[in-house]
Amino acid sequence: MGEFSPLHWLLVIAIALLLFGTSKFAAVGKGLGEGIRNFKASMKEPEEDKKEKKEEEKKS
Repeated sequence: MGEFSPLHWLLVIAIALLLFGTSKFAAVGKGLGEGIRNFKASMKEPEEDKKEKKEEEKKS
């Protein structure tokens, strides 16, 4: 009773498509994708900074 089946999710998506249209979903998907890419890039930056510092220490 408390769980959503795949049929429930399809129904929710269909209703949302009818209400908002596909252009809104495309914009939301694009924004979400860019946000995830930026988050991953920012998570990788500290690792790259550590690598650069180690390389600089080796050169010294």
